[in-house]
Amino acid sequence: MQLKKEITTSVFTHERLETLLSDRVSNVNAKISYMVKKGELIRLKKGIYAFGAEYQQEPVDLITAANMLYTPSYVSYEYALSYYGLIPERVYEVTSATLHSKKSFETPIGRFTYKPVPLQAYSLGIDWLYDSNNGGKLIATPEKALCDKIRADRGIGKLSQEKLSEYLMYDLRIDWEEVVALDATLISQIAQAYRSSNLTNLAKLIIKRKKSA
Repeated sequence: MQLKKEITTSVFTHERLETLLSDRVSNVNAKISYMVKKGELIRLKKGIYAFGAEYQQEPVDLITAANMLYTPSYVSYEYALSYYGLIPERVYEVTSATLHSKKSFETPIGRFTYKPVPLQAYSLGIDWLYDSNNGGKLIATPEKALCDKIRADRGIGKLSQEKLSEYLMYDLRIDWEEVVALDATLISQIAQAYRSSNLTNLAKLIIKRKKSA
């Protein structure tokens, strides 16, 4: 309980635990292992922890966990689209973009997957969210999340504007009002960074629909 008072974030590092426990116990690693065995701590991966269910005032923040499990990364793709309400399905796998290679983690709080994106596109369209408990966390804007999803969906090939419209409506089931509300200028910038004709067509399609609205 004393640790819970001192650690306000839902996810934290071994170093944080070590700092707080070093003056209280002689063998910090043994103490941490014991707390994991007792269910007082959850080990998400080596060096990254959350409190056990008994000590959680609210569920572990999955976006914060995703950011910490594999760095640098930002939450994107299906999870971000669901977070913004752009797709109707609830997504249970937390999907992220990273500058590193493809990676996945199976943890007691869920599955986390990471897909690589090129450096020139990485920093475009990322939001920094802040809350008083967990601090800052990184998630794609709706525009970037949609661009990442379309780019990652290799099976669709090159789409005309008409086919892209069908893909958005029938495959992703995104409401057209939500699509038209997106920032076409940002999507165009992301398209250039990705060198993606599909994303260029997406920006043009949004501009066309806005003019006809």
